[in-house]
Amino acid sequence: MMDHFGAQVRDVPASAAFFLKVFGPLGIREAMRIPVGDSFVIGFSWPEAELQFWISPTEPETQPSRGLHIAFTATDRTQVEAVHDLAVADGIEVLHAPREWPEYHPGYYAVFLRDLDGNNVEAVCHH
Repeated sequence: MMDHFGAQVRDVPASAAFFLKVFGPLGIREAMRIPVGDSFVIGFSWPEAELQFWISPTEPETQPSRGLHIAFTATDRTQVEAVHDLAVADGIEVLHAPREWPEYHPGYYAVFLRDLDGNNVEAVCHH
């Protein structure tokens, strides 16, 4: 259903480091970097997928969107817990520690974090 998505961020290098480190256990990697003015746009992919997630600098007169919710697929609960452990080690705000969320569906296991721009980012395993 979804082809790709992106978010505008205040600090592209810092945000790239955040996503690469915290979601590293899920297999995220930088796949493309395109210069834009005095910054750049970064495209990320996963081992089984082409470019799916992009970050780009905000326009000088705008602020990045707040309140985006981005969920990244984990293959198992161990990956969800690894994302949580990396976030805690880096002092990243944990909105909800890893747990099962039966109100979504049986087996929905996720951690929710706040990224550097205030967005709600999630690692989720569906079994």
